[in-house]
Amino acid sequence: MNRYPLWKNLLVVVLCLIGTLYALPNIYPPDPAIQIATTDSRKVVSTVAMDQALVSLEAAGIGYFGEEVTDRHIMIRLSDDNRQLDAKAIIQRELGDGYIVALNKAPTTPGWLMAIGAKPMSLGLDLSGGVHFLMEVDMDTYLSNQMTDYEADIKRTLREEAIRFRGVTKSAGFSLTVEFRDAENLALGEKFLDNEYPEFLMKTLDDGLSVRVSFTEAKQSDLEDYAINQNLTTLKNRVNELGVAEPQVLRQGRDRIVVELPGVQDTAQAKKILGKSANLEFRLEALADDSTSEIFPFRDGAGNGQSSAALERSVIISGDNVTNARVSYDQQGIPEVSVSLDSKGGSRMGQTTKLGLGRRMAVLFIEQKTETDYRVINGVQKIIYSTVEEKGVISLATIRGIFSTSFVIQGLDSPAEASELALLLRAGALAAPMKIINERTIGASLGEDNIVKGIWSVAIGFLAVVVVMLATYRLFGVFAVIALSTNLVLVIALLSILGATLTLPGIAGIVLTVGMAVDANVLIFSRIREEFENGMSPQLAISAGYDRAFTTILDANITTLIVAVILYAVGTGPIKGFAVTLSFGIITSMFTAIVLTRALSNWILGGRELKSVPIWEIWK
Repeated sequence: MNRYPLWKNLLVVVLCLIGTLYALPNIYPPDPAIQIATTDSRKVVSTVAMDQALVSLEAAGIGYFGEEVTDRHIMIRLSDDNRQLDAKAIIQRELGDGYIVALNKAPTTPGWLMAIGAKPMSLGLDLSGGVHFLMEVDMDTYLSNQMTDYEADIKRTLREEAIRFRGVTKSAGFSLTVEFRDAENLALGEKFLDNEYPEFLMKTLDDGLSVRVSFTEAKQSDLEDYAINQNLTTLKNRVNELGVAEPQVLRQGRDRIVVELPGVQDTAQAKKILGKSANLEFRLEALADDSTSEIFPFRDGAGNGQSSAALERSVIISGDNVTNARVSYDQQGIPEVSVSLDSKGGSRMGQTTKLGLGRRMAVLFIEQKTETDYRVINGVQKIIYSTVEEKGVISLATIRGIFSTSFVIQGLDSPAEASELALLLRAGALAAPMKIINERTIGASLGEDNIVKGIWSVAIGFLAVVVVMLATYRLFGVFAVIALSTNLVLVIALLSILGATLTLPGIAGIVLTVGMAVDANVLIFSRIREEFENGMSPQLAISAGYDRAFTTILDANITTLIVAVILYAVGTGPIKGFAVTLSFGIITSMFTAIVLTRALSNWILGGRELKSVPIWEIWK
């Protein structure tokens, strides 16, 4: 009576051991550290920069240890948390603008734990400190640019179909007006546009020769979703490349993106990081007699001694059309970049290269930077943000063959330059311009205070539950306390394994879990008492208590889990953090409160001759 089979006992032990292993990294606090990287990711971080940084720290009396150097960055661990900001300022002043110096946390997890994939859980901005930006996507400009692309496309396709038209011009409200030569061509054009461009609504104008085309609601919604998602991907990739620890880039509403950079305290530096997001355009080099050409400088000496290039105004494709880009090498071992395009971009590229053999094609890098201006408005100082656009040529190569969806960019100086170009092509395209509309900085010391207070809240709640359970249920109370402790360990393990981020509201979810997890044991133990008082033997009462309380516990936990899932689905960042820990706590408490406590009961009480149920008296 009241014994688990061997496999179930082993399952309980194995799950508890796995949970303990993956929760262990969280007892190793990370070291405060300074991370150094170059502003140009093509350049390798040199040991000279590390030596300069270390000398400057020694001169300032700031202790350090465990410095690490890779091609991407330098990591210097500090002895004192309170000197981290000082160290950052000193190193930045010493190294200058060619380097990005960021605050970071260096892990101290033992190698054997890291070997099995165990790592500490991520901390949100409210616990680790950092900067928070709310960015707004300029949808009007994006939709207008999309219509400009359609303008060139419609002109090309009408010419290919030999449909005669006077012109295609942009109109108000993201629309185009197509004017045809006569009524016959109008009829042909309307039929062709209706078949070729189902994403447009068409309206014949009063002059009898023109058609106005505009996006359908579905198409406009799809474009807006694409712009947001592409910007999200771009920001994530660019921020990750610059080495910011555990960044959060999340969509908020229709046209806004939240960017959180833990560990970064300098908002100006954070804006530089965000400013690395850019767009790319492919254009032909202008002919000598082209009076409408535009002149752009070469970026970072990419022109091999040539300072600028004259390019045609028309854009072949943009970075939006690039689906993949990777570094490869030709037969002589010279680096090049293999590029893949979507079908729309491939069609345009094929037509261009067919007509432009022997001409040179440029890759134009367009960078949007956010500049800050402080103005006094009605006696109050306000921050005014503006977006400045900078353009530079990063590659200018000769077209040596006809290609469409796949081609190679040659003429690159080094593997580092090829890697940089491939990175920009893969992740450098912002689908739509953005501007910062709100920012705030959370100090590292405030984050530490939040952690301390959060730990105290969990500890106080836990101790209160322990006292009540031991005083009321004695031996079964001990089972409940063990289960509750294991439940906390499993929640932490799940947060670590799944890479979830712990926030201050998430700690509130853990505190709530402590109270809810013990509810199941209260129901079970009360049911055991009732069954024993109704005349059952102690062993039968224990078995019946667990079996008959299970349905009630399951119903209560499922309804709470449904609420947590809804909170996660519709809530913003803080609400999601609460919902995540609450959901994990509900799932793990079903295991610990029911399976684990019954296993403990079976191991200690199973198969014994009991005169009573050891709930109100100490078991002997």
